[in-house]
Amino acid sequence: MSEPLRGSSNLHDRSASAIETTPGGPQFSTDHFALKLGLFYAAYFLFGGIQLPFFPLWLEAKGLDARSIGFVIAAPMIVRIFIVPIVAHQADRHRALKTTLVIGSIVATLAMTVAGLVESQVAIVIAFMLAAVAVAPTLSISDAYALVGLGARGRAYGPVRLWGSVAFIAGNVGAGFLLELIAPGHLVWLIVGALCTSVIAAVMLVPLESGRPAVSEQKPSPRLLWRNPVFLAVAAAAALIQGSHALFYGFSTLQWRAAGFDGTTIGLLWGLGVLAEIVLFAFSARLPAVLGPVVLLAIGAVGGLIRWTAMAFDPPVALLPALQVLHALSFGASHLGAMAFLARAVPRGLAASAQGTVSTLSGIVMAAATGLSGLLYAASGSLAYLAMAAMALAGLGCALLARRLG
Repeated sequence: MSEPLRGSSNLHDRSASAIETTPGGPQFSTDHFALKLGLFYAAYFLFGGIQLPFFPLWLEAKGLDARSIGFVIAAPMIVRIFIVPIVAHQADRHRALKTTLVIGSIVATLAMTVAGLVESQVAIVIAFMLAAVAVAPTLSISDAYALVGLGARGRAYGPVRLWGSVAFIAGNVGAGFLLELIAPGHLVWLIVGALCTSVIAAVMLVPLESGRPAVSEQKPSPRLLWRNPVFLAVAAAAALIQGSHALFYGFSTLQWRAAGFDGTTIGLLWGLGVLAEIVLFAFSARLPAVLGPVVLLAIGAVGGLIRWTAMAFDPPVALLPALQVLHALSFGASHLGAMAFLARAVPRGLAASAQGTVSTLSGIVMAAATGLSGLLYAASGSLAYLAMAAMALAGLGCALLARRLG
């Protein structure tokens, strides 16, 4: 990667990054660490690969109407905004990244089990909200854990994180296959089973810390993050680029169904995008040094700008695979860029807090973009995609601002 960003001196510059290998850095025996972390990512994204597309079907089978289902699905976005920064700060303060992941996985599993056992719709919503509270900080905490642990060992983040993407596809395909064999009312037990694997994987994680920090040890304040303009510009860029996917996540399947695509074709298009992301993650440790954090963010923004602009003009079927491959840029490159910046510029004692801040900002942008895309899509799909392209363009502007400030 490039040299640490100038202008981030009030944060922390680390020469070792979990996004890249560090030939001159420490080379500990990390087989078990990387393997167990990869298993945790796989377990967590297996849960996501089942829950995201199929949980609404289970809610419908339990008798919830469309409005209630929409409320339940929107709940995690709202919860994420308030819960993630609090939990992340406490995880940093007590040096308890692994412990937080274990507790969150256990609580989420128990809550979803209760949701599957109760019959009252109110009880189902309450149980799912509790599960959402427990799950919301997981990705931020696990990424912080990964950047600290892998960075200390001179290992790359991408080749470990890709197992989450692989498991996400497996969850989509596997649950879709099982849906032909079981009633929708039993889908919740697939979700519970995936959460059980995340509990086991969390318990198996290697602890990062041995004991509590000394009382006299000075802990960096999370306010340090908000005082750094480069951090804020990078966080805004990441949030805008990722938020530009809101329309695609929510309405691309509906658009393709209306165009006459069958389920297999739609599934292949989704899978192609994730596969492109996996390939980028697999080779991320070998990316040239010129592709620093801000450059990766800018590349992701350009990928999103091209992708959403093309989608606005109702592209022919032959062009859709190429546009889906751009997911490696619009999602993959922008995610790696944000992770690279956090790995290099944020002190270890603020790893989870920084992830939580970025996640919270992304949650706010994603929630707003989801609402906006729904309103615009009802009027014009082309207008909605152009709005998402504008978000990607704004993300590019923030990335360039971070480059200038740095």
